[in-house]
Amino acid sequence: MATHDSGHASQKEGLRKGTIGVLGIVFFVVAAAAPLAGMTGAAPVAIVLGSGSGTPGAYLLVGLVLLLFSVGYAAMTHRVTNAGAFFAYVGRGLGTNAGVGSALVSMVAYLTVQWAIYGFFGAVMAGQMAAQFGIELAWYSWALIALVIATLLSLLSVDVGAKVLGVLMIAEMLSLIVTSLAVLVDGGPEGWNLAASFSPGNIFAGGLVGTAGIAFAFAFASFIGFEATAIYGEESKDPKRTVPRATYLAVGAITAVFVLVTFAMITAMGASEAVNKTVEWSSVDGVPLANPANVLITVASTYVGPWLGTLMGWLILSSLFAATVAFQNSASRYLYAMGRGGVLPKAMAKVNGRGAPQNAAIVTSVLAVLVILYFQINALDPILNLFYWMSATAVIAIVLVEILVSIAVIVFFAKNKLDEGVFTRVIAPVLAALGLAFGEYLLMSRFALLAGTTAPDVDPTVTAWAQSMTGTVLMAIPFIALVIGYLIGVARKENDEAIKDLVS
Repeated sequence: MATHDSGHASQKEGLRKGTIGVLGIVFFVVAAAAPLAGMTGAAPVAIVLGSGSGTPGAYLLVGLVLLLFSVGYAAMTHRVTNAGAFFAYVGRGLGTNAGVGSALVSMVAYLTVQWAIYGFFGAVMAGQMAAQFGIELAWYSWALIALVIATLLSLLSVDVGAKVLGVLMIAEMLSLIVTSLAVLVDGGPEGWNLAASFSPGNIFAGGLVGTAGIAFAFAFASFIGFEATAIYGEESKDPKRTVPRATYLAVGAITAVFVLVTFAMITAMGASEAVNKTVEWSSVDGVPLANPANVLITVASTYVGPWLGTLMGWLILSSLFAATVAFQNSASRYLYAMGRGGVLPKAMAKVNGRGAPQNAAIVTSVLAVLVILYFQINALDPILNLFYWMSATAVIAIVLVEILVSIAVIVFFAKNKLDEGVFTRVIAPVLAALGLAFGEYLLMSRFALLAGTTAPDVDPTVTAWAQSMTGTVLMAIPFIALVIGYLIGVARKENDEAIKDLVS
């Protein structure tokens, strides 16, 4: 099979070429991962319920699995340049029907994670503004304000959004790095304890079906968004070089920051007291982990100064907002690519004069408005329901597609005798597929913890698969989307050429 670039460059109307470089893509991807939000939200939970002082090691191992995934993923970018990324790769390796199936799963992932972040942002912003300035607005009002701004940015040229995210991301990353370095220079109450954080005995303490599995599940959840590099391939400068570089740089940066920050948090509290201190600092009215963000804020306030703790409270909001912008762009480009491929109405493929996917961006925003209003009208909590339900669903969906991509890479290079080495063609994607499949198992077995959908009278920290009917339905959505998408691909043979274009 001859390799080729996408033929979309010849289209009169399409995404604007050559508007974004390596750093611009990295800004979008790192912003989507929302490092500060992840370190204030997921990391404390992983410490208390998971591996304790071994949590940094869990983040490191997950990062290594995703780096292995990136090897095959980056290699595919040399063969395919498409705004549909994931499903274009799956389509080239496993056929158009599987490609369309993964397209629907990808769409579920990027829409649900965006909805989740709006809930989190709205709730945190409402609390901050009321406490600091006495401005009383409901969570959904702040969520809708953020949505309007994110929509406007998504309708501009992609490089504008990259510049905005660059500013926000630099501030966010600096706060994490400064805090971590301050702790490590001081050494904390017990000094550095590398063995406590990185020895296999501590990382896997409690077993993969027990507490260690919980830590790995939350670590996998923290990385969502890293895979979006290829989405911007059509708009990038020299995509064959830009996208692979951006992928490795983004995954490496996210992994390094997550490992550094979690190790600094453990050091700041002392490895032997990390769990107890995390419980103490995150408790509200005697309820552990009711305010997990306070753990990192306390560390920053103690080792750098109260000013950074206060600033970090606002940077969490900017981190969440940056993530909404990043996922707005990702979701709209998936809808655009599916419209161009004939899976969705052709209107989804319309771009504006700035080269942005106009109709897809508007539809993405309208769907978000409807979801926000639904949760508000039905008095569902923006964090306990909207954020936890949707983010957990998104993680299951993303990892499912990553598994399919890893398998597709193996099949694609087996069918096409190309010049990639055996490590790129076989070893890395096989190891990635195995690691991701096990990660998916851990995520599903601990879905009740991730989504807050525990079955009555069951302790989800002790019992796996302990979820309610709501949790079962949410967890099943990505797999249902895969089947529906596959059937759409089978049924729409009259649109075969368009669908083939979708995965080109």
